[in-house]
Amino acid sequence: MEHNKAIAIFGGGCFWCTEAVFKMMKGVSSVLPGYAGGTTDNPTYEQVSEGNTGHAEVVRIEYDPTQVRYEDLLTVFFGSHDPTTLNQQGNDIGTQYRSVIFYTNDEQKAAAESFIADMNASNSAGAPVVTEVVPFEKFYEAEDYHKDYYAHHQNAGYCQVVINPKLEKVQKQFADLLVAINKE
Repeated sequence: MEHNKAIAIFGGGCFWCTEAVFKMMKGVSSVLPGYAGGTTDNPTYEQVSEGNTGHAEVVRIEYDPTQVRYEDLLTVFFGSHDPTTLNQQGNDIGTQYRSVIFYTNDEQKAAAESFIADMNASNSAGAPVVTEVVPFEKFYEAEDYHKDYYAHHQNAGYCQVVINPKLEKVQKQFADLLVAINKE
């Protein structure tokens, strides 16, 4: 049986965090860390980390739009990082950590621009959203050791200090959009 499939590409800081967040969502069949938006073909993590390739750390999300709406993905995306800090998420600083949406069609572009406009209108006293909304061109899959990083390194310091609080926040704020989690 053929299932519906759509792709979303988001950059919201470190892709270890973003991958862990979207792997919890209903209707999401795959989340791959990688690089997009740069000028170097087949960039490595080391090249992207230096900040000279123009790439952002991103996740490529494959999802079923009959199970989860693109707007729901946007809600979790914006709720799980700070879209008002230019080229920075926490201690991760540089254009590779920018907040960015790579749209794959006009509907995604319109949805993202509308979402950002609504956020800015509802928070006129706060900092404006600096998330870029740009056309998707090319995705480069990250090296294997980045895939499922959180699942394989939950006890690592970065995961404990940065990723765990982010996941707890998402679980609390967006429980209705997430796959049920077994608590042992």
